[in-house]
Amino acid sequence: MKTNIGVFFGGCSTEHEISVISASQAMAAIDRDQYDVTPVYITKDGAWYTGEALTDVSAYRDIPALLKRCTPVHMRTHKGDFNLYANRKPLFGNGVVSHLDVAIPVLHGAYGEDGTFEGVLDAIGLPYAGCSVLASANGMDKITMKMILQACSIPVVDYLWLTDSRWQSARAEVIEEIEHKLGYPVIVKPADLGSSVGIGRTANREALEEALDEAQKYSQRIIVEHMIDNLHEVNCSVLGDADEYITSVCEEPIKSGDILSYEDKYLGGTKGAKGMQAAQKRIPADLPTSVSDEIRRLAGETFRVLSCHGVSRVDVIIDKDTDKIYVNEINTIPGSLSFYLWEATGINFAELMHRLVRLALKRQRLASKKTRSYDHNIFALGAGGIKGGIKGGIKK
Repeated sequence: MKTNIGVFFGGCSTEHEISVISASQAMAAIDRDQYDVTPVYITKDGAWYTGEALTDVSAYRDIPALLKRCTPVHMRTHKGDFNLYANRKPLFGNGVVSHLDVAIPVLHGAYGEDGTFEGVLDAIGLPYAGCSVLASANGMDKITMKMILQACSIPVVDYLWLTDSRWQSARAEVIEEIEHKLGYPVIVKPADLGSSVGIGRTANREALEEALDEAQKYSQRIIVEHMIDNLHEVNCSVLGDADEYITSVCEEPIKSGDILSYEDKYLGGTKGAKGMQAAQKRIPADLPTSVSDEIRRLAGETFRVLSCHGVSRVDVIIDKDTDKIYVNEINTIPGSLSFYLWEATGINFAELMHRLVRLALKRQRLASKKTRSYDHNIFALGAGGIKGGIKGGIKK
């Protein structure tokens, strides 16, 4: 009997459409002689659907019509229950639509790449490929990520961070602090979004105010970074887990403006191309071997110190005036799962998906060896012990 892979995608995120494209590519790449595939599409309002029609990316042009051909489903929060159940219980049977053996989340952005969905899978116990709740949350939040990288001596550009509430209540103070500590130009970003959503480059006070107003539309936490004028952007993918991983060749994205935009990433390329592989890029990046090796080392170290798992993409910046390399961010569920980088490294998409399944099962196997609870019942120790605990408080 073949292993059944549940591919989860869509979600309540500004990156919903990109998730659909990435998942469509991933499902098409899975070797159907070796695996069964169950698509699980999560709508923008959080409803779950499954059905073979979901594998056709062109069907998403008319989502209401598409969903009429699919089955609304849910999972129960019972540990060890890996079934997808129909929302409407049938007259006969238990309502099981599909039994999953492993999950591959392809959910970009909030509620999917930030650890929220991974927590659901952990609660159920379903093995999955990808970062844990902690690693996902740390990787998604650019502020926390940079704090961890700094503590581990991984170079990042100078930055400040603030909340949307502080920006609304102390605008003049925030502007003054940014100008004093960072100067211009700076780049403003929502702390927990990807795909270049809500990002703005600013070179003066008026533009800075506009960028902060824009960023606060998307996130409660905002990061402001020193902008390197003469920069070279390079990306590298990492595959494995924090203890054993490999790095891909490097790529050089080609941007149309000051920053790599949403349009550069997803609307470029040749006619008919979809996803991150549609973006204009140079693979491998035109770099000296020593520079490529250092970028791959930093990408691996970023993956390691954040305790990542599965496949990620690390984006770095080279200051061409000083030749210094800075880690910009990590994408723990990268667009198109960075398959084009792995193909350039000698690992085709089908093999990439196979390795992700093996990583998921490996993590479950290792986790099963850990002690999760003690075989004791404190309530059976006697009424006196319980009363003492209640009166005196519980010490953990």
